[in-house]
Amino acid sequence: MIKSKNRTGLVFFPAFDWAIDPTHPEREERLLYTQDQVFEEGILDIEGITEFKPDLVTATDIQRTHFCVPDVWSVTTESHFISAGGAKTIGMAVMDKKIERGFALVRPPGHHAMRVVHGCRGFCNINIEAIMIEYLRKAYGIRRVAIVDTDCHHGDGTQDLYWHDPDTLFISIHQDGRTLYPGSGFINELGGPNAFGTTINIPLPPYTSEEGFLYSIEKVVLPILADFKPELVINSAGQDNHYSDPITNMNFSAQGYARLTDMLKADIAVLEGGYSIEGALPYVNAGIILAMAGIDYSHIHEPDYDPVRMRQARSITQQIKEIGDKVLSYWQEREAIKEKLRPAGPFTERNRRIFYDTDGITETQREKIRICSDCGGALRIDSETDSGARILAVHIPMHACRACQETGYRWFGEARTTDFGKIYLQDRPKDEYLVK
Repeated sequence: MIKSKNRTGLVFFPAFDWAIDPTHPEREERLLYTQDQVFEEGILDIEGITEFKPDLVTATDIQRTHFCVPDVWSVTTESHFISAGGAKTIGMAVMDKKIERGFALVRPPGHHAMRVVHGCRGFCNINIEAIMIEYLRKAYGIRRVAIVDTDCHHGDGTQDLYWHDPDTLFISIHQDGRTLYPGSGFINELGGPNAFGTTINIPLPPYTSEEGFLYSIEKVVLPILADFKPELVINSAGQDNHYSDPITNMNFSAQGYARLTDMLKADIAVLEGGYSIEGALPYVNAGIILAMAGIDYSHIHEPDYDPVRMRQARSITQQIKEIGDKVLSYWQEREAIKEKLRPAGPFTERNRRIFYDTDGITETQREKIRICSDCGGALRIDSETDSGARILAVHIPMHACRACQETGYRWFGEARTTDFGKIYLQDRPKDEYLVK
């Protein structure tokens, strides 16, 4: 009888009642084929692999992470509560030591959802990994977390949420943003002034194959993780780097995903993208599950996979090596660069335009952060959409110093409802969410 080396938990939630439209790539069949494969292969019969049923997150869980405009109920459905709840269920099972590793195979996905949410972008309304992480921080007292996003698209929402958080290492390995949505994730995107260097982007050229992905994991990602020493490692496990994916341009395989999972040894994996519903997902997910469980996955192959045809060009290999060297140099020199770039004044600002491609909304953000050497810094976001919605969002980070807490409450208290439709305060030290 086969027995898993690592006690492994799974959650399935295909979200039968949620789809952008019936023929959209992000639909329930993404997980139905995987469920069939898992059942047919007898994976759930393996001793040490356990299926958990997803619980729901609460509005409080979402408000711990997001400013939803005008409120949580306006930008979510029940499926979003269950999808995020599936990630939370796996996270709790790992923290409670019921399992050693866990995989939440859930949808809708979440890694394009930013701190402020006016609607859906990149198929994402709320960031299910971040909601899980912030719940675990509150409930279990963990602090240092690493997120490794292996989706083919840059995880710009997760990056936004942790841009100013020195306790969260965010690494995104993805197809070059010059060639794919959302058009971001370049190596010089390194985090805010109080968390400089804890955002890591590894943009890979189109048609990168196993060789390039696994090189980047071994030579770049693993050394950085070893330096950071996280208490918990999360894999945003997008599967759209697969050679058969209809909306991307990479040449990864199920074997490659299994080997990546084996190398990364994440505590928790959460499904993100992946839209080759029949040709990739059943094989990729089976490989990931077996790798997490510590079971031989060498027999997992797609029927049409040809490693010779998928081999990357020498020019791509050289380009990936140069990207990796540059990323590592930024990481190793981050403190010196941070001091060199430190703003002179007590605050710094940045302006951004954010497009919600699914809902056709354009948002303008004016962001202000307090420069602080003791915490992530009080954050003020003035957000306005082209439909006329304007809100003020104030975030006080979880381990905020007294000065940043006082700054956040001053911003909230001084703001007038005559200027903003809604004014929000996210007080993480007190775990409170105020609205006026």
